[in-house]
Amino acid sequence: MKIAVNTRLLIPDKLDGIGWFSFETLKRITKSHPEHEFYFLFDRKYSSEFIFAENVHPVIVRPVTRHPVLWYLWLEYSIPKVLRKLKADIFVSPDGFISLSSKIPSVSVIHDINFFHRPKDLPFFSRKYYNYFFPRFAKISTKIGTVSEYSANDIADSYSVKKNKIDVLYNGVNEIYKPVKSDLIHETRLKYSSANPYFVFVGTLHPRKNIVNMLKAFDLFRRETESDIKMLIVGERMFLTGEIDDALSSMEYSKDVIFTGRLSPEDLHLVIASALAMTFVPYFEGFGIPLLEAMKCGVPVIASDRTSLPEVGGDAAIYCDPDNTRQISVAMLDISANEKLRTGLIEKGLKRASDFSWDKSAERFWSLIEKVLHGA
Repeated sequence: MKIAVNTRLLIPDKLDGIGWFSFETLKRITKSHPEHEFYFLFDRKYSSEFIFAENVHPVIVRPVTRHPVLWYLWLEYSIPKVLRKLKADIFVSPDGFISLSSKIPSVSVIHDINFFHRPKDLPFFSRKYYNYFFPRFAKISTKIGTVSEYSANDIADSYSVKKNKIDVLYNGVNEIYKPVKSDLIHETRLKYSSANPYFVFVGTLHPRKNIVNMLKAFDLFRRETESDIKMLIVGERMFLTGEIDDALSSMEYSKDVIFTGRLSPEDLHLVIASALAMTFVPYFEGFGIPLLEAMKCGVPVIASDRTSLPEVGGDAAIYCDPDNTRQISVAMLDISANEKLRTGLIEKGLKRASDFSWDKSAERFWSLIEKVLHGA
């Protein structure tokens, strides 16, 4: 079979949640199924690191998808032509974008529909594109994959899609994430936080991640303790981040907030594994990979009690209302002061994280693709 795959988010040193899902699952699927030919459709010059096996054939399809207008041209004009030329049997899209102009069977992975619930978190043209096209992508897809039961129910309810059309694939967590020894923790803290313990947040910097309330909670925590604990924020600025700057300017302990920018997977592992706790309290998440990364590293987790996060974290996290800065600050205080609580969360977290793996995600993803290939 000829399997065409949208791989436009496989960009070197730029992998985010969806990019990592694409990388980890496609790497396993292509190597495990040499009987099929995979055509990876890139929108720009690709890296050889993404050509996982001999049965992977890279194809560059222009234009580069840097704007909603270009997304439209790529999907509705360029992609159908390529699919016809290749005589593809199926189009697989790990980021949910499919072509409404193509008639071949398709599998789309819609990780979540945060833009449906929080449209103002996106720039104007992006929000218009997502909220016009994604309901149509969901309806025209032969099958849909997603990463949590929460997202499956949300897609089904919001877009009036039958639940049996949707399979839950879940995310995994990279094997690089594991606990580190005390001397490496000291070296990492020396490098990033002047040897002080710290809370860590990992994610892109935009309103949905609720960084403003997290900063307010940290400031409240510091005002009520005599600790020297810092806050590390790992991730790139994207858009609509003026509120973060405003929050920082009003903080008493803003000098103890450290922005690292994007880190390599190796450095990110050390930063997470050396943290006092992961603090991850967004308003909306389809899954929340940072929870599992922290748990795999033996680091306690403070998480939002909304959307998919309780489903992913189970009993291995302290959950907070993301709007309640007092509640978040109390969780920080409990984590920092209660060694028994920390130990219990670490044990539960290691056990919980073992339930998720990219091997399992890839198997579920391939099973979904096979259903479409075989007309099930």
